Amino acid sequence: MTTSTKTRAIARFSVVALDCPDPAALARFYSALTGWPLDPPGQSDGWVQLDPPDGRGAALAFQKVSSEYRPPQWPGQDVPQQLHIDFDVSDLDEGEREVLAIGARKHELQPAPDRFRIYLDPAGHPFCLVRV
Repeated sequence: MTTSTKTRAIARFSVVALDCPDPAALARFYSALTGWPLDPPGQSDGWVQLDPPDGRGAALAFQKVSSEYRPPQWPGQDVPQQLHIDFDVSDLDEGEREVLAIGARKHELQPAPDRFRIYLDPAGHPFCLVRV
């Protein structure tokens, strides 16, 4: 195998799906966070998706899992996070006020609060607001 600075795409990245007990509720949280509409209305109870309004970039989807759902416990590894999502903001304090108002919880661990802040969505997935 050779290494090259330019590679041929095998596929296009299209969706990040988060497991959760209530896809509609978590989709409403992320819709409020991103401003993206629920698309399309009336999706199944087991899958709800938010698509970027301009049609460019990956969608966020929320997939129903059993009633035994356990949220990730970051930074511990008993229930590892496996991924998190970063959202850029120009003002961390204002971004924090807004995500807390729509149901996020601020994580107790904040390694660089002047550059980024860590929150938990209503289902317990970690996400960050990053100052740009």
